[in-house]
Amino acid sequence: MAVCARLCGVGPSRGCRRRQQRRGPAETAAADSEPDTDPEEERIEAGSAALSGAGGDRSAGPSSPPRCSLLELPPELLVEIFASLPGTDLPSLAQVCTKFRRILHTDTIWRRRCREEYGVCENLRKLEITGVSCRDVYAKLLHRYRHILGLWQPDIGPYGGLLNVVVDGLFIIGWMYLPPHDPHVDDPMRFKPLFRIHLMERKSATVECMYGHRGPHNGHVQIVKKDEFSTKCNQTDHHRMSGGRQEEFRTWLREEWGRTLEDIFHEHMQELILMKFIYTSQYDNCLTYRRIYLPPSRPDDLIRPGLFKGTYGSHGLEIVMLSFHGKHARGTKITGDPNIPAGQQTVEIDLRHRIQLPDAESLHDFNELSRVVLEVHEQVRKEQEQEGGPEDAEGLGQQSPQPREEPPAELAQAPGDGGAAAVAEPPAQSGQPFVLPVGVSSRNEDYPRTCRMCFYGTGLIAGHGFTSPERTPGVFVLFDEDRFGFIWLELKSFSLYSRVQAAFRNADAPSPQAFEEMLKNIQSLTS
Repeated sequence: MAVCARLCGVGPSRGCRRRQQRRGPAETAAADSEPDTDPEEERIEAGSAALSGAGGDRSAGPSSPPRCSLLELPPELLVEIFASLPGTDLPSLAQVCTKFRRILHTDTIWRRRCREEYGVCENLRKLEITGVSCRDVYAKLLHRYRHILGLWQPDIGPYGGLLNVVVDGLFIIGWMYLPPHDPHVDDPMRFKPLFRIHLMERKSATVECMYGHRGPHNGHVQIVKKDEFSTKCNQTDHHRMSGGRQEEFRTWLREEWGRTLEDIFHEHMQELILMKFIYTSQYDNCLTYRRIYLPPSRPDDLIRPGLFKGTYGSHGLEIVMLSFHGKHARGTKITGDPNIPAGQQTVEIDLRHRIQLPDAESLHDFNELSRVVLEVHEQVRKEQEQEGGPEDAEGLGQQSPQPREEPPAELAQAPGDGGAAAVAEPPAQSGQPFVLPVGVSSRNEDYPRTCRMCFYGTGLIAGHGFTSPERTPGVFVLFDEDRFGFIWLELKSFSLYSRVQAAFRNADAPSPQAFEEMLKNIQSLTS
């Protein structure tokens, strides 16, 4: 505040004292009697007058260079200056003097702040018809709800999810991102709106729930605390369908899986689908979201980190976040299932141990691939025993898995050690042939037939309810910049991952430490 006062010449500055000295008694009295000065302004003027009376003689002199105050600039130039400042600074500027406050009512200033800070590209001049100003849009919509913009993970038990809250025209919309239908991992993401916020009148913004098939209806958004908010539907009858739960289930099944229940012949998959419908239906009226960040990228990363869609057996496609941590890479589940919940680390790749695959003929033999991987696994175990790494040694000691009666469960991973610099070799320019060994199942047979390189890795499989989790060895297969795979030795299963091709705003972590803390938080919720 004091800085603004000194800049404009109405505070304790030489320019202010000199200007008051040039005034005559009549001018001073006339200026003091202006009716539009507010208390804050009078306080500043009073302090200024006191200071000028104490040291006015020192500021005046024939050798003092002429000074120009912001107050002496034409209004159109002040509009340009103010429009280039952050919108959060403008309320303080309005308290400096009446002239500034009057200029800050110019819609041009706020139209530019809406565009530059929040990417509003709509023709904001249309707002004049509704009587809503750009200043209202900025203050009552964009600035008020700025803390919920970005990526979020809904708290839906083990299933999680991915919510992207964006400014869309003159709305703030929460889009739930869904993987493509199983097993088409290369298809684009699907998305549907969960809520929207817009300014219907000058009083306040309106929140509407978009869930269900009966159009927008009354909702509520509450910012619980930093990096957490909740939504509530006030008219849940809009979520119900005339045909009852059976119609709701069939509609959900078509949207979620792109098929009918009669098309799904696997009995275990039918049970998993029905279980998910029953569980997630409990959250159709109230949801809590926790912020997630995209992983930071470094020049020496093996590939660009980010979000990927992956195949997970009977559970369908799930969203995984690939991040790099020195000598390791991790895949963290953003969406999950009853075996391995959202938030858990589904794979960990040891970038220090590259695996040379057998030749194409030998690669068909699963036993040959298993022999190669288990040799590296034993080497890693000995190295970690010598290093005395309790976390990794403990995890690697949980091997010798017993055959499971469950169908392909799920995989997750334990936290890896954070190293200093990534140690991956540069990707090979020419790919090596790749084929899945006989007996290894894959939900998607359309996987690449060449790969750049392979690394030793571990995954965590578990029984239903995340019971008896244990890490097991596997092979991380890098195909290209946008696709990788993982072979689960114990499950004799292959997961294919494809990059989520979407641009997300307001999703970058403020620091590497903030990203690491976020990973710990979302993992602790389901541990």
